[in-house]
Amino acid sequence: MINSLNNNPDLIHQLKKGNELAYANLVDAYHHKLCLYANSLMNDIPISEDIVQNVFIKVWERRDNLNSSLSIKSYLYKSVYNACINEYKKNQSVTALEKKYIEELDRIVEDKDEATLEKLIGLVREAIQELPPKCKEIFLLSKKEGLTNIEISDYLNLSKNTIERQINIAFAKIKENVGGKTDAILFLLFGF
Repeated sequence: MINSLNNNPDLIHQLKKGNELAYANLVDAYHHKLCLYANSLMNDIPISEDIVQNVFIKVWERRDNLNSSLSIKSYLYKSVYNACINEYKKNQSVTALEKKYIEELDRIVEDKDEATLEKLIGLVREAIQELPPKCKEIFLLSKKEGLTNIEISDYLNLSKNTIERQINIAFAKIKENVGGKTDAILFLLFGF
């Protein structure tokens, strides 16, 4: 079967047929090389290995769409490259968001003493407890449990618009109690 790795149309034909041996040989032949390549881009071995594993999973899941006129080797390397770029962009956006909240938290800590900070946290907790029951449940599912609006909508069998409206109501009521520092205090409480 290793010989068929050099015969691209035959290999892709075997993959499309669902030949697991052809897939296993493909993984054996390229896994290590792709991990080295990904690590040269990411400089993080576990993330690089995850990226390569995900690329191979996608190859198997989308094997029916493989084009036999394209080089499987080029396809694998390009897929790993694109996945590395996506991972990098994802980390950059998280880093920017984290930086924003850390700056905000630093400003709060500089502006307030510890007792005042505890008071603000207490006000937020109190405001959350005073929310109407369904509004409170939706808000906590979003902020404490980290569910998306769609996940909450499915879980509670409510429309996405209802979920968004309830979260906006919760934010408005909490901001009435705490003011402009609400986002940073919520970050302290829930880490979002």
